[in-house]
Amino acid sequence: MKPILKITNLSIAFPKKNQLNEVVHKISFDLFENKILGIVGESGSGKSVTSLTIMGLLPQNTVKINGEILFNNIILSQLNDKEFQQIRGKEIAMIFQEPMSSLNPSLTCGYQVLEILLTHTNLTKKEAKKEVLKLFNQVKLPRVTEIYNQYPHQISGGQKQRVMIAMAIACKPKILIADEPTTALDVTVQKEIILLLKELQQNTKMSVLFITHDLALISEIADDVLVLYKGNIVEKGSAKNVFKNPKHKYTKALINAKPRLDVRLRVLPTVADYLSENHSVLNKKNIKNNYIYPDERNEIHKKIYAQKPLLKISDLATYFTTKKNVVKAVDSVSFSIYPGETLGLVGESGCGKTTLGRTIMGLEKANKGSVLYKGKDITKISKKERKNLAKDIQIIFQDPFSSLHPRMLVGEAILEPMQVHNLYNSNTERKEKVFEILKKVGLEKKDYYKYPHEFSGGQRQRIGIARTIALQPKLIICDESVSALDVSVQAQVLNLLNDLKTSFNFTYIFISHDLAVVKYMSDKLIVMQTGKIVEIADADEIYANPKTNYTKTLIESIPKGI
Repeated sequence: MKPILKITNLSIAFPKKNQLNEVVHKISFDLFENKILGIVGESGSGKSVTSLTIMGLLPQNTVKINGEILFNNIILSQLNDKEFQQIRGKEIAMIFQEPMSSLNPSLTCGYQVLEILLTHTNLTKKEAKKEVLKLFNQVKLPRVTEIYNQYPHQISGGQKQRVMIAMAIACKPKILIADEPTTALDVTVQKEIILLLKELQQNTKMSVLFITHDLALISEIADDVLVLYKGNIVEKGSAKNVFKNPKHKYTKALINAKPRLDVRLRVLPTVADYLSENHSVLNKKNIKNNYIYPDERNEIHKKIYAQKPLLKISDLATYFTTKKNVVKAVDSVSFSIYPGETLGLVGESGCGKTTLGRTIMGLEKANKGSVLYKGKDITKISKKERKNLAKDIQIIFQDPFSSLHPRMLVGEAILEPMQVHNLYNSNTERKEKVFEILKKVGLEKKDYYKYPHEFSGGQRQRIGIARTIALQPKLIICDESVSALDVSVQAQVLNLLNDLKTSFNFTYIFISHDLAVVKYMSDKLIVMQTGKIVEIADADEIYANPKTNYTKTLIESIPKGI
């Protein structure tokens, strides 16, 4: 079989401090006609820069690219920008990770797809509009005429991604590059997009380059897989073989770093464990010691639920008023959370889980109901009382970079809440505490003097956690705090949160749309849909015996691998 795209000895280097920093090292692979090739790896592995190089989207005057990219006997790396424009979008198209930043907010969804057709085809405007509506139907968008005239902010994340797919396939490209197209989406929407891409590929016979950090996900869509690690291909083969019989330590780590659904582990193995062959985690004799068995779990729960509730929520409702109607974001929910418990909160985007967390924090005003913290209704307290309460109830946000001040040293960012709440006697004492906390979250003393941009995503999330635990709160709300992380970094952060829970007896509300992660972390689980609680029970019990069709759909949507 002849490859439609042939990459030979591709190297990519970026300028850094008057020298070149090579991030992709002489990689070679083929993409065949009517096939889906998966490229798997974590942030920094070289996946996205490889795809941007194929698309000719890297600045040629600063980035040094060596090797050959051959598409249908055309050497892409030798084309100038004007020549590339004839291929980009028409012959080779791309779906980007974040549809909101990839779509123009000031143009309607329909016009943005129409523009592609008018640029690359001879269709009239009327014919092109008809084709756009047909494409919107093809990618299974609802109310196609309405969405044609709507702006990106007026439609959901899954719908925006479908508009991006319609734009990418508009000119019937020979190659479609999908760069992390489902990372920010709910598991149910993710499954829909995967099935849609598979169906489109089968119908159009195009070749697809599917890029992700999730091997379980890639095993459900790709024919073949190559695994990238630090700019090198460490493993390649059929998706079935790579997933079932991984050869390289790094591939094994990517598969095993995700929480398992069949057993409950004390500690998740990480990439570092596999690369260093950490026998305490990976030795077969120790693996069974890493399991938490039902009897042990029941004993833990007896102790937790014998206590008085730390937080008791009764008939809580939070509404938002728009020009047209009232949105019941949280609609009459009731539950309790106990000291030392991790309560999981799961559901799709828009189900109300984040609003519920923000209402508990006092960041949103409750319209009715009560939130009793240690017996006191905190929805009716004064501003001064709210400030004092902030010491006891803290939140870890989804995006650590936007929740840290870019011009403040991370050490000062951790020390600041201690000053605000008058903890310890002096800044010298507080600084010593910051050093202790940094060590606790796996960072070093010297990291005190660095800025947020000097850290990786996983390290920034550790800093966010350090800032939260600096006040030694009783209750921590983790709002999608690991959803943007690579699987192995996610494993590190989940292990850290569990360690801190044991050390400080923290109580967590763990919010996520990833049911596998929530199940791993939680004692009890709440499933939310359109502002209401549809199911509440032990996390393992809900996964084993879901009572509602909605919960069943969430569970069935989790990528489980081949």
